[in-house]
Amino acid sequence: MQLTATHISYLHICHRKLWLYASGITMEHSSENVKIGKHIDESTYERESDKYKEIELDGSKIDRYDYKTATLHEVKKSSKFEQSHIAQVKFYIYLLKRNNLPIANAIIDYPKNRKITTISMDDYSKEEIEDWINQANSIIDLELCPPVINKPFCKTCSYFEFCYSGE
Repeated sequence: MQLTATHISYLHICHRKLWLYASGITMEHSSENVKIGKHIDESTYERESDKYKEIELDGSKIDRYDYKTATLHEVKKSSKFEQSHIAQVKFYIYLLKRNNLPIANAIIDYPKNRKITTISMDDYSKEEIEDWINQANSIIDLELCPPVINKPFCKTCSYFEFCYSGE
């Protein structure tokens, strides 16, 4: 299986969500939060649409990449899962480097929170990403689905009904 940035993001949120997603059980299409996030992403930087281009690398889609400045720009609804977002962007950097595309800057923008997080190239580590890839593959290869984690954010997860339908 080819891992994508979504797999790496889910690794940092919930192992069960990662396993379900990798097993072809996707719930995002029915999630209101996902719809809101897409709307924020599509409408936030309309004026800069000619500056940034969408590119797809090895199954992962980078929504905004500026070829002139070698800048990756990711827009997120909320900074609630910032560590997951940082991991996702680091994985994008990994893909850009692996495909011999330049990368000078990586920015995560949270317009709702009026917050910007810059990922320093000094913080990037190929070994860290490859460790995440190994961890994700280990979880995906499990015979049984990992257990429910019972965190407060589970209530807003697109997999909530799936995970808690038996309770």
